[in-house]
Amino acid sequence: MAETKVLFRDDAYLRNAEAKVVRINDRGGIVLDRTIFYATSGGQPGDTGFLERADGMQVAIAGTITGESKEEIIHIPAAGAALPEAGEALRLLIDWERRYRLMRMHTACHLLTVACPFPITGAAVAEDDSRVDFDIPEAGFTKEDVTRALNELVAANHPVFTRWITDEELAANPGLVKSKNVRPPLGTGRIRLVCIGDYAAVDSQPCGGTHVKATGEVGEIHIGKIEKKGRENRRFRIRFGPLPPQ
Repeated sequence: MAETKVLFRDDAYLRNAEAKVVRINDRGGIVLDRTIFYATSGGQPGDTGFLERADGMQVAIAGTITGESKEEIIHIPAAGAALPEAGEALRLLIDWERRYRLMRMHTACHLLTVACPFPITGAAVAEDDSRVDFDIPEAGFTKEDVTRALNELVAANHPVFTRWITDEELAANPGLVKSKNVRPPLGTGRIRLVCIGDYAAVDSQPCGGTHVKATGEVGEIHIGKIEKKGRENRRFRIRFGPLPPQ
């Protein structure tokens, strides 16, 4: 199993980088020694873009996934794309506009967990319409109230940053985990936290995704719909732009 150095984990704003092909797997997936392509995980879809060869020809990447572990990242070429060879040097180019929208949306989902501090039962990040599901017996929330709270957090332009803690520190602070059913993977010795606010005063939770550097970059957002999904489950849908008039 090949491990890929994940450059996006430390700098989500990298739009291009250089890498070498480690191998092509039996399904035509491309494994590199390093990458800026985020692999589908934690509700956030994988990146798309191009791998540029020395002669300028580009291999379109239709998606990115993980392999046998989170450290093995597989770049899925578009149908019919000519594959590079093992050892070949490439220039990596992600679809930055798409990635940046996903970064803004993923950060918005974190803000929603601040506005609605209840156990999370599911989530999915998308470019235009994301969702977070909460275990809430009675909703008690309106689209208007939650939208107002979200945009106050955006307008405050809180810093967003990451830090690492040990497995033991996480065990000693179980409240950091907001998901009701899913726990961050343990065993590597360290957990990545995404923090919001000075000294993480607004929020701090385990997450391996990509986010913007400040909440102001999220832009205006609103709750498009609150749906009842079971007796104690409420689905909040987040969308960009102002709340449409009722």
